[in-house]
Amino acid sequence: MSDERIQIEVPDEAYWRRQVRCQDACPVHTDARGYVRAIARGDDESAYLIARGPNPLASICGRVCGAPCEAACRRGNLDEPVSIRALKRFVTERHGTEARRFRPLDLLKRVLNAPDRECAGEEELTSLRRLLTRLDAPDRDGPRVAIVGSGPAGLAAAHDLALLGYRPIVFELEPVPAGMLAVGIPAYRLPRDLIKAEVEVIEALGVEFRCGVEVGKDVEFEQIRHDHEATVIAVGAKRSRQLEIPGAEGPDVLGGIEFLRDVALGRPVKLGRRVVVVGGGNVAYDVTRSVIRQSGIDVSRTVLRQTSGTRVSLVSLESLEELPADDAEIIEGDEEGVVRHHRWGPEQILRDDEGRVTGVRFKRVTRVFDEKGRFNPQFDETQTRTIEADTVLWSIGQRPDLSFVPEDSDVHKTDRGLLDCDPENLTTSAPDVFVAGDIAYGPRLLIDAVASGKKVARRVHEFLSGERLAHTQTVLHLPLLDYRREADYEKHARVGIPQVEAAERVRAQDAVVESGYSVEMARCEAGRCLDCGVNTIFDSDKCVLCGGCADVCPELCLRLVSLSDLDGGESLRALLNDRVDPDEIQNTSAIIKDESTCIRCALCAERCPVDAITMERMTCSGNWEPVTVAS
Repeated sequence: MSDERIQIEVPDEAYWRRQVRCQDACPVHTDARGYVRAIARGDDESAYLIARGPNPLASICGRVCGAPCEAACRRGNLDEPVSIRALKRFVTERHGTEARRFRPLDLLKRVLNAPDRECAGEEELTSLRRLLTRLDAPDRDGPRVAIVGSGPAGLAAAHDLALLGYRPIVFELEPVPAGMLAVGIPAYRLPRDLIKAEVEVIEALGVEFRCGVEVGKDVEFEQIRHDHEATVIAVGAKRSRQLEIPGAEGPDVLGGIEFLRDVALGRPVKLGRRVVVVGGGNVAYDVTRSVIRQSGIDVSRTVLRQTSGTRVSLVSLESLEELPADDAEIIEGDEEGVVRHHRWGPEQILRDDEGRVTGVRFKRVTRVFDEKGRFNPQFDETQTRTIEADTVLWSIGQRPDLSFVPEDSDVHKTDRGLLDCDPENLTTSAPDVFVAGDIAYGPRLLIDAVASGKKVARRVHEFLSGERLAHTQTVLHLPLLDYRREADYEKHARVGIPQVEAAERVRAQDAVVESGYSVEMARCEAGRCLDCGVNTIFDSDKCVLCGGCADVCPELCLRLVSLSDLDGGESLRALLNDRVDPDEIQNTSAIIKDESTCIRCALCAERCPVDAITMERMTCSGNWEPVTVAS
């Protein structure tokens, strides 16, 4: 018999918030459960307002978000996660910026004036409404804040700064706003008219975009600082990393990011008929699939393998199981004709006497990660292979270009040429210069950049106003007297996202891959949500410890155990102090619950003979309040 005690956690406010795992995993704390359940009951407009509340790029995220909410979704413990991103797209297409149903400023007013959420996160605009003024006529004479870069971090920062009464001026290198959203993500994943519609809402707040401006060349960085009260650097990582191997220097070897940029801007790109893409992440797949579209060929794998067709090979250090790209990218790439080669690392790019690329020699990878899980590839130098190629594209990582920051600036750089900054507070060595997005903490998800942009807006506000915005939140549980679920909700399989046939979608760069859910499909998929904002609440004063709830639980998530078997640290001891005589702990039982497997079916509440169990919905309400910063 084991003496190991059962580790438990006594619920507090933070515990209950963590139970809504999709919201807890979202960097901007979007109540995904809230909008998914709204879709399930047919209230699509409310679903959109919930999705848009904390996220100024909700429509874009409905297409290309990395969806950490889905990775955390509790339904995944039962079968497969709810398709949260596709459901967000479903409502944004009908009620968001791309629907063109409202003028940009009117759309934002709808979000601001929406009813309070059941489970509001700290980024909700409704919790900021008392701080927001002059929305009908944005104050263009407010303090000027420069933002260098208009990617997701820059857009989010501009959006929130404008709402807070500042005048953001965004400097963008590219000829169009939105940075890498517009020139780095292929149009087949993110339509350009959708980006334009999202940017128009931000422009309507009084944000000024100055596109086609290269900071450090067209305007000096120090001049920007001089002309503005604060500056945010949000340039992202827009340059491809390359390996310094023999043959890498010269024509027909390109950076994947630079290739995507040229394609997005309609610039001519010279590609051969045998293309090798080196890399294994999502960007590598963006590059590879864009090459296939750029080639304008039939996508069937049979044709691709014919000698007369273009062959596009993706070569990765990782095995298929280790590949960092999303499963959907891999599957869709296979459908479109991507030829995969795993566990090979580039050794040399081969060229003929005239300097033209003829192939790439690779060496066998024996290990990608070391014993501690760190990236540390090892190779078998004796085992090599050559893949014929006349074009090579690197997609092995990205790096920022910070050459616009002078070396003698008080904005200091590290030995690696990166900004010396505090990634938590988003500050630099200069008090008036802040950072956001990838430049602050390295490459992450799009939604992480949005969260960073919103956070830096508050940091700038604190610097310029002397007021820190403090967020308070209250958690309550409200009994649900008539709690019901959809019939057989726990048995329904995940609804696949409809897609265009591969042969059709590769005919053009802007031919979308996913066609999206129909109304019926969206209702069915949303109905799979376990509604983790609902909790089973036990009244210990009523409970008779009959064990009926544990007996009826279909997921076996309830157990009747002895108190002496539990270890809950100081919080458990504090809870028991006034409830149980220390001498009686050995003879006292308790009910414990495994939250990870509970499906919120309410059978335990129905079974309880003394009504000691109720189904209750957690509600969160919060507000931002200004707090004067001590000088």
